[in-house]
Amino acid sequence: MVLRESAEMYLENVYVLSKEKERVRSVDIAKAMHFSRPSVSVTVHGLEKEGYLTIEDQSIFLTEKGLEVAKRIYERHLVISSLLKAIGVSEQTAVEDACRMEHVISSETFDCIKNAIKGKQKYDGCIVSLD
Repeated sequence: MVLRESAEMYLENVYVLSKEKERVRSVDIAKAMHFSRPSVSVTVHGLEKEGYLTIEDQSIFLTEKGLEVAKRIYERHLVISSLLKAIGVSEQTAVEDACRMEHVISSETFDCIKNAIKGKQKYDGCIVSLD
């Protein structure tokens, strides 16, 4: 099943918040994403039904399935924003652009970007490195 961008954003936000807080609640997600609490509640319950989240005592937890998606999206965000900053994009623009790009980039392209950053990918006989 392919998740919509908004669902991926929710999972990524739960992941990031769970790294900062012991307990993630709908209100935390609403504040982080600048969404209304009712909107968050609807989406969180939908993600729970699809097996990406569990809710216990008003705390929201990623399932294995949800954690896999969240980590993948968060890694994309970090790598893409780092790449953009390395080529001279301002931090704010790099973060904003990475938020959009992380959801639409193919796995193949993302893997090539990661390899290029690590200096492992060759293009026209030249190794691309961002050092």
